[in-house]
Amino acid sequence: MTVTQRWYSDRLGQDLTLARWGFAGVPLLVFPTAGGDAHEIERNELVAHLWPLIDAGRVCVYSCDSVAGQALVARRGEPAYRLWLIDQFHHAVAQEVLPAIHNDLGGGRSVVVAGASIGAFNALALLCRWPHLVGAAICMSGTYRLEPLVDGAFDDHLYYASPTHFLPGLDGPDLERLRSRFVILASGTGRWEDIGQSWAVADALGAKGVPNRVDDWGPAYDHDWPTWWQMLPTYVSEIVP
Repeated sequence: MTVTQRWYSDRLGQDLTLARWGFAGVPLLVFPTAGGDAHEIERNELVAHLWPLIDAGRVCVYSCDSVAGQALVARRGEPAYRLWLIDQFHHAVAQEVLPAIHNDLGGGRSVVVAGASIGAFNALALLCRWPHLVGAAICMSGTYRLEPLVDGAFDDHLYYASPTHFLPGLDGPDLERLRSRFVILASGTGRWEDIGQSWAVADALGAKGVPNRVDDWGPAYDHDWPTWWQMLPTYVSEIVP
């Protein structure tokens, strides 16, 4: 059964939906792909492949609308608006979605974040920007360079939203906390995949002493849902007791 919450986000200037599958366990927030909504992972059978873990009470799965991703795919507004929205979306997740998850489960447990394609970018960004809120990130078939989706534009919003840009300058308590977290960067090398982006992220994380691992699933795995059906349950089983 799917449980859905919806509210108006002042940060985003629009409604935001949060869907839940399960009743107990470690909270797992799965970001949709670029243009997806909160129910995309259910329609594309990813929830079904996680169901043994949900049914066992090991994880409670959540997903929210990909508000910024939808704007990027549709080329909505000027590039400056899209850059602003990427940054605002991350703040909305940290300050609205994660508290809603904690309220729903009756506690402040650290959340595991995951996602594929641009969802992987969002998962990585949430962990790197708010490591006190996120315990681990599972990043699948990641798209980590968003400049092509904003017509090559760049400003402070993208700098602070993009770990490959802000990690080199990160220091202090946030970096020390981040060094106690873990990032999985998984990718195939089949159709539409670019594992080079995962290696670039691994280099940026490694240079700051952040534990991470790149897993190459090989040419049989495309940038598509059947790949993520296999990846996500595998890594959740590894991370979650």
